[in-house]
Amino acid sequence: MKLKKLAQLIALMGAVAPAAMPLVAQAQTDTSMQRVEITGSSIKRIAKEGALPVEIISRKQIEDQGIVTAEQLIATLNINGNGSDNLASNADVTSGAQRGNNGASSANLRGQGSDSTLVLLNGRRVATHGMKGSAVDLNSIPMAAVERVEVLKDGASAVYGTDAIGGVINFILRKNYKGLEAQAFTDVAEASGGEIGRASLTGGWGDLDTQGWNVLATLSHSENKALRGNQRDFVNTFQPNRGVSVDTRGTPSGNIFATTLAPTLLSRTGTGPTLPGSSVAYNGISLLDLPGGAGCDSIDGMGAYDEKLWDTPGAAYGCAWDTGRAAVLQQPVKNTNALGRATFRIGEHELFAEGVASRVEVSKRFSPNQISPTASTFNARSFYPSTGAAYNDVYNALVKTFPGISANYGLPIAYRWRCMECGNREITTETKASRVLVGADGPLTLFGNRYDYRVGLSRASSESESLLGTGYNYTAALGDVLGSGIVNPFLLPGQTQSQVAIDAIRATSAAGVVMYGGKTTLTQFDAALSGEIFKLPAGAVMMALGTDLRREEYKFNGDLRAVSARPAILNAPFDDVNALPKVSRDIKAVYAEVLVPVTQALELTFAIRRDDYTGFGATTNPKVSFRYQPIPQLMFRGSYNEGFRAPSFNQLFNGVTESQYVGKDLADPATCPSGRVDTAIAGCQAVNPVILTGGKNTLGPETAKQASLGVVFEPAGGFSANADLWEIRKENTIDSFNAVTMIANYSLFQDQFRRDAAGNLTEIDQRWLNAGERITRGLEVGARMTGKFSTGSIWGIGIDGSRLLEKKSRATRNAEFGESEIGRFLYTGDLGLKWKHSAYVTYKYGNWSGMLQNIFRSGYTDQVLPGVASGRIKPSEYNSKVDDYSIFHLTANYTGFKNLTLTAGIKNILDEDPPFAITYDSNTGAGSSWEPRVADPRGRSFTMMATYKFF
Repeated sequence: MKLKKLAQLIALMGAVAPAAMPLVAQAQTDTSMQRVEITGSSIKRIAKEGALPVEIISRKQIEDQGIVTAEQLIATLNINGNGSDNLASNADVTSGAQRGNNGASSANLRGQGSDSTLVLLNGRRVATHGMKGSAVDLNSIPMAAVERVEVLKDGASAVYGTDAIGGVINFILRKNYKGLEAQAFTDVAEASGGEIGRASLTGGWGDLDTQGWNVLATLSHSENKALRGNQRDFVNTFQPNRGVSVDTRGTPSGNIFATTLAPTLLSRTGTGPTLPGSSVAYNGISLLDLPGGAGCDSIDGMGAYDEKLWDTPGAAYGCAWDTGRAAVLQQPVKNTNALGRATFRIGEHELFAEGVASRVEVSKRFSPNQISPTASTFNARSFYPSTGAAYNDVYNALVKTFPGISANYGLPIAYRWRCMECGNREITTETKASRVLVGADGPLTLFGNRYDYRVGLSRASSESESLLGTGYNYTAALGDVLGSGIVNPFLLPGQTQSQVAIDAIRATSAAGVVMYGGKTTLTQFDAALSGEIFKLPAGAVMMALGTDLRREEYKFNGDLRAVSARPAILNAPFDDVNALPKVSRDIKAVYAEVLVPVTQALELTFAIRRDDYTGFGATTNPKVSFRYQPIPQLMFRGSYNEGFRAPSFNQLFNGVTESQYVGKDLADPATCPSGRVDTAIAGCQAVNPVILTGGKNTLGPETAKQASLGVVFEPAGGFSANADLWEIRKENTIDSFNAVTMIANYSLFQDQFRRDAAGNLTEIDQRWLNAGERITRGLEVGARMTGKFSTGSIWGIGIDGSRLLEKKSRATRNAEFGESEIGRFLYTGDLGLKWKHSAYVTYKYGNWSGMLQNIFRSGYTDQVLPGVASGRIKPSEYNSKVDDYSIFHLTANYTGFKNLTLTAGIKNILDEDPPFAITYDSNTGAGSSWEPRVADPRGRSFTMMATYKFF
């Protein structure tokens, strides 16, 4: 009977339980009829009375899955999008909006973006990540102290204000815990690399009910070890037969280039040599790939540059290097969290003080720097001199194929070289976050009526700092070393650098320099009052009134070195142009919510909130929802609401950054209407304009209109099903469109393309602007069933899925909506996967319980590289469809030992690799031949958790 009531409770709440929510685990949940405040409403009510789709995930369900971090938990949610929000998708060189994400991992509900997903801790805001100031870093959440997680799958700006367009995630901490508990967890991959571990200690003293006080303290430390790309076979960008290869000629054995910086051995004019009888000018030539050479693949990580795939005939004698193998697929993370909370009960009132603090260190490691013959980095004095020991070997190899260069003997050699001796680039980011909160809640009698009040005052901050580690060198000093000739950039198989050369390179290291840092501070006072205001024949009319007063502050610094002492550091992504002194804004908000029981079966809820921001003014957002239950077995629910997202400080105040586009896939749309590179068509050659990014202080808020309609059905005890149809329509979206999108919509963005006096494309302005509109529509469904065997054992089965029905956008309001983004590769942002589900089977008998879980993500249509797109090459095994991703997990629990609970599991039982995907982008390189926004690169792993209660 208890299980039946519990199933009804969950179904009526609309808790669309994923595999993380087997009903047998929920049998331990407190089912008292106490009025509580459920995420998404300020009115206290009995939990099962709620009309909004709220997914509740208990502590036990989290532990049963071997989950110890908030990032891991969010990745399992079907409602979470597949965006560039996790650490794996920011593992290599990043650009544009992804810059500054070092060390941050965010939630992205319904694919609306991390800055449109509100993250709460015990129902109140925490500071956004100090580096960018636009979204909460999940690494700062003290998961060891979390009692449950509530996920509101609906817009909530009418209650919470900004950021709550995609939904709300509320991490609820333990309360009134008594005892002392130690927990240890380990997760070890069967293949090498990527180990995960956590140790925590939790103590609670006092009993609120009998003693009137309780003190809770937790301390935890978790660590994710690095997983490198060369530790997994599926990371291999040299697969031209499948349509992917690498567009980088910065290789451990350098490619020789012609350049206009100065006359060189390869060319006096900057135009590469030709073969006798041919007009093709060759550039980027490797000794390994010349006739009679050892072959590009004779050196680990290298392969032949695929000039056909990239539609670059002049690169036929070049080698490339797989940057994906050098990237770290799982970034190393060290996370220490602490929590202290004291609660006192005086009569019916509770007063509390709470402090939360975290220290997170993330080390982003990726490919070694490449040395290129460009004016912005190295000048001609860094070229390899004729006095170098390898000079004659290079000359003799080149002149055999290109006899025309014989007259250039004695000129220096310009080259592109991967400085393996410099080491992998590393950026270490340390983030310290904290929140101090004091508050009270309880009953209050006004005008003869009893109400519930809640009041709180908090101050939260997040401060981040990124330091350069290995792999970064002072440009001028390194250039002098290279120009001396002691370093040989043209090593052949079996050759190594001299110790003198290695020592000279290391002496130019810039490790320890602060690249940039930022800090956000949030000061908040909130108060709310709720209760019955009068009665109708169908029941009491409930009301809530509240206020929310906040000050948000942000500052960002770039290079901390004195302006007069800032020697350039090669390819270090400093962001000095975006340095901001402390900026702030005040938010004053009032809101109201009213619940009206129209009949015994129908209730309506109305909410409205007005926010007044210094900077861009006020915004008012309403919400109306209904709950209709004509019979006990059937409930309908729905809502309409409006929401908004205030622009971040970066979007408002960032300076202008200029970055050269280095890809080979852009053509000037003014001379090439298709915008696709095709050397066979005049005007369709590749262009490399400067990309401008940055902020605009004239930005207004994004606005949203959204609606949902759902049904929950429970025809018999032990079975329930639900379905919710939803739509979000965002307008005035704050966008920074990538160059590909702007070229495809050239008529809309023509003013953003800047040209020189001759009409040549020189710049593309990609700065933030309030531009267009996005429509996202989906269906969330679920079903679950529980039962008993004659032996007394309990079983459960369930499935919850998310079907994306529409995802499209338009760049401006005057433009037509683009093609559907469902099931189609996008470079950045959210991948619109058509179907995602989590399914489970559970079994419990005596001291044993177990769960078999399936996580499924549907495939999509892949991107196409230039040579395939133009039809100049047809890979023999090319398939535009990325396969589905489906993995299974198994866990078992045993509670037969006194005070000890053991949980063991196998993740990815079948050891499924991520499906092959062409995610290599010549401008960033993240992903290589798999999609980090969808798949887990670790493979099969084994987990063990031990929890011991001392008292």
